Amino acid sequence: MPARTLPTITIADVQAHNTSKSCYVTIGTKIYDVTDFLEGHPGGGDLILEHGGQDVGAIMKDEISHDHSEAAYEILDECLVGFVVSEKVLDAVTESEHPDDIVPLPPSKEGMADLKANGAENGVATEPLYAATGMSTEEDLSKETDLTDDYKTWKFLDLNKPLFMQMIRSKFNKQFYLEQVHRPRHYKGGDSAPLFGNFLEPFSKTAWWMIPTIWLPPVMYGTFIGFLNLGSVPEAAAYWSLGLFLWTLVEYILHRFLFHLDYYLPDNRFAFTLHFLLHGIHHYLPMDKYRLVMPPALFLVLATPFYRLAHFVFSYNKYAATTVFSGGIFGYICYDLTHYFLHHRNLPAWYRSLKKYHLKHHFADYQNGFGVTSRFWDWVFNTELVMEQPKIVKAA
Repeated sequence: MPARTLPTITIADVQAHNTSKSCYVTIGTKIYDVTDFLEGHPGGGDLILEHGGQDVGAIMKDEISHDHSEAAYEILDECLVGFVVSEKVLDAVTESEHPDDIVPLPPSKEGMADLKANGAENGVATEPLYAATGMSTEEDLSKETDLTDDYKTWKFLDLNKPLFMQMIRSKFNKQFYLEQVHRPRHYKGGDSAPLFGNFLEPFSKTAWWMIPTIWLPPVMYGTFIGFLNLGSVPEAAAYWSLGLFLWTLVEYILHRFLFHLDYYLPDNRFAFTLHFLLHGIHHYLPMDKYRLVMPPALFLVLATPFYRLAHFVFSYNKYAATTVFSGGIFGYICYDLTHYFLHHRNLPAWYRSLKKYHLKHHFADYQNGFGVTSRFWDWVFNTELVMEQPKIVKAA
């Protein structure tokens, strides 16, 4: 059942909550109701009331008055009741047909600095952020993440250390894991974050050019055999084109029902680790160019059942099966190269809409927009991304 979405509140309303009967404080865009904590505050409730309705981020870090511990911030997290919303976001909510879909989230410390540099007041975002990812634009995907600050803030994965063992040893619950793995980070300098930290590390990375180098020769051979042994060139071309078309459906199915199994995951660290290795790491680090295309060994595992299926369906003619399968594998090659170029290349004007569409799957709504080479099946199955209006997916 979807969780309750926390409300957005204007700064004027927050400032009105400054009494012992109802006391709010803020840090950045987070709003906390600390009314019940007034009597239990070690320094007395009056100290909190002095800052009722105000941002207490600076005072909590002031060593002279009292630098607060991590425990104090954990207590605050339990008091979270909403987020500050700017007038610009309120205007968007008013104009939207789905006002509950536009919910700003608190930015990171780095994001706070960006907001203030761009004229935001009190750390309040002047643009809506997407609740599912914490992003606001596709440019956010490539803003370098402060590795130490990210771990201190979210307590998810330490990007300074190998990720695999952290996942295996993790004690996350499913909701927290899904929230964090779909909140994109950008590793410093464009390098790859350590996954295994040992001799397995090179096997976890795949350069884009390896895909056509490894798979084009067998595709060309299978195509040649099919065209040579089938009755006619038009017949062979029809089988090959059928394979190419079927790949677009397979691409959609794999992306939606395997890579984004998400909310059907068992709630345990081994399932999370498998999900992370299969596709989660790509959403966690979407600009890692060496973990973007599919490693050959993984593709071989996934392709084998489809090879057997092709020969079962077309058992009346093994050359037809080979030709269909060759067309499908060519479709896969196009998919992986397209996927890489959408992330890492400036594309011609006619292709940029597809780039924007896919990147919005990462920075705005990872539960829609599963087509990479085409939006066709998203349209067929009603998972097409809405490009004009932010669409927020609420966490389960």
